[in-house]
Amino acid sequence: MASPTTVTHHYPMKIQSVLDKEKLNHSNFLDWHKNLRIVLKQEKKDYVLEKQTPDEPPALPKVAHDAWLNHIEDSLDVSCLMLTTMISDHQRDLELFNAFDMIEHLKQMFGQQARTERFETVRALHGMKMKESGNVSTRVLKMKSYLDNLERLGSPYPQDLATDLILNSLPKSYDTFIMN
Repeated sequence: MASPTTVTHHYPMKIQSVLDKEKLNHSNFLDWHKNLRIVLKQEKKDYVLEKQTPDEPPALPKVAHDAWLNHIEDSLDVSCLMLTTMISDHQRDLELFNAFDMIEHLKQMFGQQARTERFETVRALHGMKMKESGNVSTRVLKMKSYLDNLERLGSPYPQDLATDLILNSLPKSYDTFIMN
């Protein structure tokens, strides 16, 4: 039986393959972060990205000390996993960070990139107007892809607003259909 201080990595092959599929580079933070959260949720270690590592508690009570030690070990596991799924530029910059500080730093680094992508997606979505001779199916699918992208970016549209936006993009000849 492993001692409580032994760090083990037992990510199932199927789950690990989610992260092996694409390393974090300069343009894919949002997808990488989503995949990382999926893997960590399955491993019940996602809390280390959400909670700063607490200071070491006094030796007593033992339960608090064991919880702190577990957090330290899980953070080490997660930070190693994160580093192995990054390009070497990011590895060099982040190798001394714990998991929480690493993800916070990455959010700051890539936050503007996500903001720009969200703005461009909203601009394209709201700028869509179908011509009288246009294909409704193609139009709806294109708009749906924009709405899906906004959800991926953490800014989902409510279903009723998305429906209104799509219906509003249709030409005048669809007014009777829209009213029904």
